[in-house]
Amino acid sequence: MQQGVGGGGAGWGRPGPHPAAPPQPPIPPAQGWPGNGPVPPGGPAHPGPGHPGPGNHPGPGHHGPGGHPGPGHQAPPHPGPAPRQPEHPAPAHPGPGTAPVAPVPEPTGHIPLPPAVAGTGGATLAVLLIGPAGAGKTTVARHWAGTRPVPTAHISLDDVREWVCSGFADPQAGWNEHSEAQYRLARRTCGFAARNYLANGISCILDDAVFPDRPVVGLGGWKRHVGPALLPVVLLPGLEIVLERNAARSGNRRLSDEEVARIHGRMAGWYGSGLPIIDNSHLDVEGTARALDEALARAIAAPAAW
Repeated sequence: MQQGVGGGGAGWGRPGPHPAAPPQPPIPPAQGWPGNGPVPPGGPAHPGPGHPGPGNHPGPGHHGPGGHPGPGHQAPPHPGPAPRQPEHPAPAHPGPGTAPVAPVPEPTGHIPLPPAVAGTGGATLAVLLIGPAGAGKTTVARHWAGTRPVPTAHISLDDVREWVCSGFADPQAGWNEHSEAQYRLARRTCGFAARNYLANGISCILDDAVFPDRPVVGLGGWKRHVGPALLPVVLLPGLEIVLERNAARSGNRRLSDEEVARIHGRMAGWYGSGLPIIDNSHLDVEGTARALDEALARAIAAPAAW
């Protein structure tokens, strides 16, 4: 094995004579070198890339002094040169302007979409539709109940109140204690009917002109009659629409314009209450019923404390 003094060229560490130089006898190392002893004059030569430096063992197949390995001695492997690091390593994450890698689509091509509000479906519900006279509560409630895919009952407060024939207290003749008592009795009767329908798996919707400034008698009373799962929704079109619709009514359900305006003004207190409010000024019956179903679906998905 040829050993040179200085940097090693290509093929350094291969056994056999160098093709360009005659074989030379091996130079025995000085005492203590390689190691911690004295260094030969002039210092050790600088090893080239991959050349074992002072104190390192030659690689496999490299002979020791005299060109022969020691008895039973096998030189440890020499670690190869360290990999060269790039001057500008690639960023771990794509920087601005780098197009993201698109996910591999499923074989079927199915793309999942976010869930949409699909209405109340087949849920069993108890709904209270609130609004002033002329808002269209009774008409919308009846249409919504009649178009659901599951059994649903419409319980009209005015219909139940008019069950009283002899001795009926007509509010148009003047509001008095008899009128108030008959309204309370009608609400309790409607609440009892609603609970009975719900117990038999039938949804129900009730309608009433509930005032926000009377929580105990109004919304609170309905929840006591029907149950805490009652879902209230306010139907509140503009005053001009309410007056127009009230003028088309007949019988004791038609009120004076002054009374309609007073009730509509009190209903404005529902704004800011957290209850769903539908302005159906420019909606027909079918569109209002659809808006009601969507409002109820949102209330079911995210229940709120009324």
